[in-house]
Amino acid sequence: MTTTTELRLFADYFQIHVSDADADSDLSDAWTDRAVADHLAVASHALGIGTAVNVDVSVTVVVMPQEPSDDSPEFDHVVEAGLDVPSGRLMVLGCTDHAPDAATFDVPRGWNRVRVSRSNLARATQADVDSDKSPETTEKIRTQVWAAPERPARIIKRWS
Repeated sequence: MTTTTELRLFADYFQIHVSDADADSDLSDAWTDRAVADHLAVASHALGIGTAVNVDVSVTVVVMPQEPSDDSPEFDHVVEAGLDVPSGRLMVLGCTDHAPDAATFDVPRGWNRVRVSRSNLARATQADVDSDKSPETTEKIRTQVWAAPERPARIIKRWS
């Protein structure tokens, strides 16, 4: 069964976090020069998703029973990474949000695959701090999650 949830999150420090709800993961060392360029930081039980703006962004979380088809041509930037979720609860939040208040989602325990597809990046960047004032300029992030064996992160489509 597929479940879809819409969130509006503050992308403080130009990032959103996706992690195991019970993990105390630290992404500070994961934000290497490469991770910044890829807009994807990978740490134990957590992913950092780089954003184009440092304001509210629209985040859609889709928990799926299987790998989705490739629709990357519809997006500006698409990345994918494995994430170990031993608790079976995935947490999605802005990096300075209070974890107990974060949205959580039931996912299969163990390894999951997370595909992050971002759109509206040029308009959001141009509008900068005012980008969240209108749906036409708000950065949109779709996060799809499904059970999958551990595999390395990959960049499917790069926005620059």
